[in-house]
Amino acid sequence: MPSTQETIAAVATPAGQGGIGIIRVSGPLSLTILKRVFKPRRNLQTFQSHRLHLGDFHDPAGGKIVDEVLVSFMKGPHSYTREDLVEINSHSGYFLVFKILQVVLAQGARLARPGEFTLRAYLNGRIDLTQAEAVVDLINARSDKGLQLASRQIRGAFREEVEVLMQKAVDILARVEAAIDFPDDVQGMVEEDEMAAEIERDLTGPLAAAFAAQAKNRVWVEGVKTVIAGRVNVGKSSLLNRLLNKQRAIVTPTPGTTRDAIESTVTIDGVPLCLVDTAGLRRVDDEVEKMGIHLTEQNVSEADFLLVVIDQSRALNNDDYRILDRAAGRNALVVVNKIDLPPAMGDEALEKALAGFPSVRISALTGEGMAGLTAGIVAGILGDEVNVLTARMASRVRSGKAMSEAGRFFADAAERLSERAPMEIVAVELKSGMDALGEITGETTTEDVLDSIFSQFCLGK
Repeated sequence: MPSTQETIAAVATPAGQGGIGIIRVSGPLSLTILKRVFKPRRNLQTFQSHRLHLGDFHDPAGGKIVDEVLVSFMKGPHSYTREDLVEINSHSGYFLVFKILQVVLAQGARLARPGEFTLRAYLNGRIDLTQAEAVVDLINARSDKGLQLASRQIRGAFREEVEVLMQKAVDILARVEAAIDFPDDVQGMVEEDEMAAEIERDLTGPLAAAFAAQAKNRVWVEGVKTVIAGRVNVGKSSLLNRLLNKQRAIVTPTPGTTRDAIESTVTIDGVPLCLVDTAGLRRVDDEVEKMGIHLTEQNVSEADFLLVVIDQSRALNNDDYRILDRAAGRNALVVVNKIDLPPAMGDEALEKALAGFPSVRISALTGEGMAGLTAGIVAGILGDEVNVLTARMASRVRSGKAMSEAGRFFADAAERLSERAPMEIVAVELKSGMDALGEITGETTTEDVLDSIFSQFCLGK
């Protein structure tokens, strides 16, 4: 872990031209550096905490004024990092903000690592890991509900749920350890089957529900990788353009127009989708088109949700059946396209071919059936939980894995109780489950895991 005794600095706003640029400084030298580089318009005896001051930023090395700025000083622990923290608000321009950063670094600060400001907030006890990860989710949220979920987690909703589970585990472990240390005094007071049922009700059950909510919550924050697949000229690119309400992909009657994956984002009824239009699946000799088809197969295998497009004006062929086989058992919706043209197959034959798949019928050309398609997409992704909004925000793999491990250890503890195993074994399983819960909030997390988490942040955060 980097030392919190060092003073760090970084640009906290995106690079480029804009209305304002912010340089953030945190650590014991923050106020000292501010006094060296800032000349207030009014005489100041002291810098009041949490106040904006107008003045000039100058370079002590040459004495030249760099920019007119607003600065704020936040006295720790009442700051984002719980350290003395300075923010310099300048005009925004790539060269300007990095010139100011260079001057600050020359006065004794060092360049912050990605996520180091939030890391310091965590190390100084201002937030736990669930709240730190929510910062990333808040920045990357792709929907209003994603913002709400991340905001709830930043306020500690998920941490509070974990703390409730931890306290219940502590209560059960205390009785188990009492049975180990004072077997004669508690004889008859610890009933194994009742305690096993208590573990399942208060620990494994809630953890299973939280884990199940993980995938639903991930939808709102990260978006759903939705791959449009099918054979050539079934209308995949037309469907993409219709969903986006703009010409994003080239549409021609010539087979094989799309040779690369085309990605775009769209929100449908509040659900954020990462749409991927792919090359049509067919057997070809052209090397470039082969590469496109290989990329299609890769995207299909990685998809969260599949839109399998069928052209109802042409009879199904081996390419259609091939993609249907790939979609079997996956979260998929069959889109029967070109209903504005005469059908090549009867309804009964088509329904038999598509048995086992939910399907909708549309015309990507005219827009007919699009309302049914959007409803089918939302239902396919969210199932019965269209209005899901829960504090169980464990959308990240790390938290989900820790919940799964905790649930497994607690389930093993309940099973050992039912088997009348020695209480020492039950205690070990309970403690292991509590350690896994501690990984969620950061109480038992290794430095390697912390490095991995905070490396996802940008430099100024």
